Amino acid sequence: MSTAQEGSTVSLHYTGRLTDGTEFDTSKDREPLTFTVGEGNVISGFNDNVIGMSEGETKTFTIPCAEAYGEKNDEAVQVVQRAQFPENFEIKVGQTVAGTASNGQAFTAKILSEAAGQVTLDFNHPLAGEDLTFEVEIVSIN
Repeated sequence: MSTAQEGSTVSLHYTGRLTDGTEFDTSKDREPLTFTVGEGNVISGFNDNVIGMSEGETKTFTIPCAEAYGEKNDEAVQVVQRAQFPENFEIKVGQTVAGTASNGQAFTAKILSEAAGQVTLDFNHPLAGEDLTFEVEIVSIN
């Protein structure tokens, strides 16, 4: 029976949960996640925990935030002028917005607040600062 190793193409089902048990993602209701081990297509802690698993094996592991999406970065919270949004754009606290920076790079940010013609945005990844627990089941290894 083959085991997942660097260069293996692995298909698996997963469920991801936060430390409080909140499910943030799952593949159970769609096609399995398929990736090549070691190519950097998944977070490093996830990749590393799949190595050595066999087809049909199920494993639960927790990835510390440093090996997932990192700690929250206070510098990633920024205040921008309301005028940077289209005039008819409705600002909703908690909403995620997408845009393009002046250098052409795409970004997403969460709206934290709006006051006095300014909007506070959080550019951190939504899972930054979170330890992530995954339950995975290997479907196939090639």
